[in-house]
Amino acid sequence: QVQLAESGGGLVQPGGSLRLSCAFSTRTLGRTFTHYAMGWFRQAPGKEREFVAVIGRSGNNIDYADFVKGRFTISRDNAKNTVYLQMNSLKPEDTAVYYCAGDSRPVPLSTYLYGMDYWGKGTLVTVSS
Repeated sequence: QVQLAESGGGLVQPGGSLRLSCAFSTRTLGRTFTHYAMGWFRQAPGKEREFVAVIGRSGNNIDYADFVKGRFTISRDNAKNTVYLQMNSLKPEDTAVYYCAGDSRPVPLSTYLYGMDYWGKGTLVTVSS
């Protein structure tokens, strides 16, 4: 019912930057991008998936994992049905598959830190020299 397509991953050197994009689409009548909070999660090799950032429906409410605060910025363009993750000062430990996620449940933003209803297939980010 909701399709999420990430793009923008790749190989970058430590200290470099990347911007991930996630295109949203839905076939559910009466539902639009603005009904969904959007988030980014990541999963490194051999590790569990972890929360990275989340943004509320209007874009006014945002939360980040402590390990990305000051380095990553989540944003959304409701006219383009797209959510972004600007990643700066990348470190080797940021290497992971990054997943876009969306959720329309009327719950506090903090609830989404533990997971969201809809997921993309992921895009690989590799930080290495």
